[in-house]
Amino acid sequence: MQVYIHVPFCESKCPYCAFGSSDDEFNKVSAYFKALCLDLNFQLKSQDVKEISTIFFGGGTPSAVNAKFYDEIFSILAPLCTPETEITLEANPNSASLAWLKHVKNLGANRISFGAQSFFEDKLKFLGRIHSREQIFKAVENAGAAGFSNINLDLIYDTKFDTKKRLLAEVANLKDLNITHLSAYSLTLEENTPFAGKKSYKKDSDSLAKFMIEQIGLAGFKQYEISNFGQICKHNLGYWQGKNCLGVGAYSVGFVDGIRYYAKNSIDAYILQPTYREKEILNESELVREHIFLGLRSIVGVEAGRLSEAQIKRANILVENEKLLFKNGKFFNPNFLLSDEIALFIEG
Repeated sequence: MQVYIHVPFCESKCPYCAFGSSDDEFNKVSAYFKALCLDLNFQLKSQDVKEISTIFFGGGTPSAVNAKFYDEIFSILAPLCTPETEITLEANPNSASLAWLKHVKNLGANRISFGAQSFFEDKLKFLGRIHSREQIFKAVENAGAAGFSNINLDLIYDTKFDTKKRLLAEVANLKDLNITHLSAYSLTLEENTPFAGKKSYKKDSDSLAKFMIEQIGLAGFKQYEISNFGQICKHNLGYWQGKNCLGVGAYSVGFVDGIRYYAKNSIDAYILQPTYREKEILNESELVREHIFLGLRSIVGVEAGRLSEAQIKRANILVENEKLLFKNGKFFNPNFLLSDEIALFIEG
């Protein structure tokens, strides 16, 4: 079983972010973490979880919260973990101090993910980030000093600031950082965010995206999903494989045996009813649709055995036209940037 734990507290809310988070409810941290522990215990018991393969603390910003709040959560999780369990915490360069990193490492975390987004000060300001370029380097250095050998960095590209020259400079910084993984996301103008509808904020350039992916590859990070490069994150790979995952915390979404579980979507409502879940039962065609979309945007691929005759026929047309590869009963997409178009064609 995989476990996702949502920590919805942020030092400041980024204008592009559509994730459930708050920058003015830190007075509720203690009550929230008590609710998290109740929720986690309840779900582990109700799903009869015997072993956990991956744990991912996302947000929000997990590093915005005092590390001591994670003690009880790790004490609940530890008996179900093995030496192979991947345990990731997201962090921001300005809030992940050496002391915080050491504390969570001692608890059992073995992977850290820094929301860097850019090495340019003007772009950081535009994205609402409150850290500096120097703090990115210091954070990665501190993570190494704390004992982390598996370190991810997030970058955002395709903003109005980006040119090939600037993206080259972004990627060049990676050579001076001891990281194992890179997540590079094209800026999305999400609804209900300050960036919504601001088309001038985004280049929307296919050539820039292709260039960025090529440069990341040349820097030594092999692409295995449309936005992910380097040492494979087992937790994210599990999502694309359709593995079962418990979602814990406000705004969280879980998936177990074809049923999607939605927690309360506010901190207050979650604290009052931490174990409440709205259920969405997915039928076979919906599960196959997700398998197609997720498989084509990653190295997971699409199992021919799950497709209809008509879908296999359309997939084979793409194989003949060298848009897809077929190997060991699976269709693979060699160009993740075309994943949505290919998925729509296969679906028919």
